[in-house]
Amino acid sequence: MLHKIIIFWLFASSLYAQESTTSFTLQEAIAFAIKNNRAVQNAERDVKIAVQTKRETTATGLPQINAKIGYNNWLEQQVSLIPAEFFGGAPGQFAEVSFGTNQTMNGVVTVKQKLFDGSYLVALQAAKVFLEISKNSKEKTLNEIRKIVAYSYGNILLAEANLEIIDSNIILLEKNVWELSKVYESGLVEEESLQQLQLTLSGLKSNQRYTKRLKSIAYQMFNNSIGVDLETPVVLTNSLEELVVFYSTITPSESDNEFEEVIDFKIAVNSVRSDELLLKLEKSKALPTLNAFINGSYSGNSQRFSFTENSQKWFGASLFGVTLDIPVFSSFRRSASTQRARLNLEKSKSNLEDTANKIKLEINTSRSNYEFAVEDYEIKKTALDLSENIATKNEIKFFEGLTTSFDLSQAQRQLYVAQQDYLQSMLNILLKRVDLETLINTPPKN
Repeated sequence: MLHKIIIFWLFASSLYAQESTTSFTLQEAIAFAIKNNRAVQNAERDVKIAVQTKRETTATGLPQINAKIGYNNWLEQQVSLIPAEFFGGAPGQFAEVSFGTNQTMNGVVTVKQKLFDGSYLVALQAAKVFLEISKNSKEKTLNEIRKIVAYSYGNILLAEANLEIIDSNIILLEKNVWELSKVYESGLVEEESLQQLQLTLSGLKSNQRYTKRLKSIAYQMFNNSIGVDLETPVVLTNSLEELVVFYSTITPSESDNEFEEVIDFKIAVNSVRSDELLLKLEKSKALPTLNAFINGSYSGNSQRFSFTENSQKWFGASLFGVTLDIPVFSSFRRSASTQRARLNLEKSKSNLEDTANKIKLEINTSRSNYEFAVEDYEIKKTALDLSENIATKNEIKFFEGLTTSFDLSQAQRQLYVAQQDYLQSMLNILLKRVDLETLINTPPKN
């Protein structure tokens, strides 16, 4: 019975491990990161904060209603002095009189409304701009997350492909070393020839260990970028070859005004709008403000606490008023503030033009880098074919005694470099295309 329980537990654990492993294409990983990455979640919260700030600003210009209830109990009433002659007394003397009852209670409701306030109108516009800036920030965060996920995804694929090639090279080289050791034992080759191959094999195994470490770190970086625990097992379903085909066959869009879609340009535009509103705000401070209010109150008086009784008398009152606040002279402070805001606006406009030119240059550079990556991939692919052919011929010549172990090692090292260059050229197509798509803010969909 016990062994059945153990077998069932092992089987259940195996099923759990399989179910807990998540697989991703590159686009699925990006979509998952957009929902689960903590930076994206915080960017979304910033947008919600901006929405609430806009509502808060709007509410300040709407009617404000306040209610107040007050209760007073004179522990010792205040005494006032009144000329005694008012009550038939002698002139020059004063009578001590206390006014009112010992206890009073009143309730007041006040309604206030802005009728005109230039700074409020500017604040409404500023709240909208602040919301747009928050959305720009979120959009920039999304672009960065797409880029980080693509980079980490590609680095994993590179490490896995690199490790696969290294493993294959080690197997082949170990076979050569074994065969050459038999020849050496027969006294047909010098020990240096065997040592040369062993040295190459040692370098490959060291590279294998290093690549395994890189692969482990690459997986952790990928998990962190998509917003899951570092040790969560994941499977990447796209191969490096698939991504190369996809990213090298779909031509990136191009237009004269594509720089306007770049998020940094949008941020610069909103910076100009923000400074325009700051200038309006400083100008609005010279305008008068008009506010109105109306209130109503009831008050009760008693020698004891009888305010909850039906017999208690209450006296009503109401008041309506309008206040006009006119700024007259600020010792030129408002003028200085306005000039400062105007200079900041001029700086923002200048920065916008500079940003547009820089972005156009970045787009041209990024597109050129991507096109070169595609061209370089074809070159590296041809170089790999040639290196494989040279290494194979040198291996045959070596075991036939037609070339030296040094020549064979040189051909093998040349092959290993060509293999690394080829894999890197594949990754470069992905990375350079992602750089371009992130810059022009139009990620491809598959």
